[in-house]
Amino acid sequence: MTLDNAVRSMLAVIGLMCAASPAMAASGQSVPDLMQLPARADARAANSVQLAVTRAGERLVSVGERGVVLLSDDGGASWRQARSVPSSVALADVHFVDDRLGWAVGHSGIVLHSRDGGESWERQLDGRQAAQAVLGEARALVASGATGAERLLVDAQILVDDGPDKPLLSVYFMDARHGWAMGSYGLALATKDGGQTWQAVMGRLPNPRGKHLYQVRGERSRLLVAGEQGALFRSEDGGRTFAEVDTPYPGTFFGALALDQDTILAYGLRGNVWRSADAGASWTQIPIDQEITITSGTQLGDGAIVLADESGRLLRSDDQGHRFRALEAKAPSAVTALVQVEDGALVLSGARGPSRVDAAQLLDTDRR
Repeated sequence: MTLDNAVRSMLAVIGLMCAASPAMAASGQSVPDLMQLPARADARAANSVQLAVTRAGERLVSVGERGVVLLSDDGGASWRQARSVPSSVALADVHFVDDRLGWAVGHSGIVLHSRDGGESWERQLDGRQAAQAVLGEARALVASGATGAERLLVDAQILVDDGPDKPLLSVYFMDARHGWAMGSYGLALATKDGGQTWQAVMGRLPNPRGKHLYQVRGERSRLLVAGEQGALFRSEDGGRTFAEVDTPYPGTFFGALALDQDTILAYGLRGNVWRSADAGASWTQIPIDQEITITSGTQLGDGAIVLADESGRLLRSDDQGHRFRALEAKAPSAVTALVQVEDGALVLSGARGPSRVDAAQLLDTDRR
């Protein structure tokens, strides 16, 4: 499988975040297992690379490099480091179902769970266990005579042999028990018991080439998955089955927004934004004036849509994604995720830590 250059760069950065010191490796010193090494307290943590941010009730939780988890109880004005994180691998995504229960996923196939609003975390899954789950699913599919199962079995054995080096890139929980974690090479896992046990569900997605899955999001029983090479998958039955959504774009989608029952807005590499008003039966490319990769997006409380690109630029649409204008406000660095808080402000995670854009700044657009 080939990767787009931007995707290669992103995964390389995540890999470097998780790598042991080259000097240590060259000197023959033992290399620590970062999955077992707790995240260290760091006075500069608030300026570290942060890859995702979400709400846990009124609290904000941001995750990123070296297992750093940041918490804010004042709408993103100030941040402090979580008390206890059992791993130092990069964390790529985080999701909470309420003010206490949340999950984070990241490098080496790790899944972490918090029961106290992000203050402390416990490990639920790692890449070795994930690989065994994938192997178990593949063997069951072969035994049932499922189409394509032999290929899945070969890929699953490679996954086991490679060790825990495949990152999980996105996590979403429908409620306190039912959740999904997805990532590189088509990794797809599900739980029905709050993460106590995880099952591989790669066979449910029509993804025989193992395209990377960058985002899984949902609402009620609906799930939408976005990935590389124009991949979009949708489930209407709580993840029991997935259907492929055909798109005309061959490049990577980093995310997609389900604006209503039939309207989808997908975004990705080189400023590509595509809109469908008929559940994916047809698509229109939305013009964006710069070919800069769109990394994240959200729908605000007033219905407006905000997209962010890797330059830190913010784009707003007030007509359900038909047209976008650049906001005068700009993030201080590349944006990796964004979330709106109670006072209407937007909080962004990025290469220099979390930042905040006040509500008034989300209305002013650059009309030059």
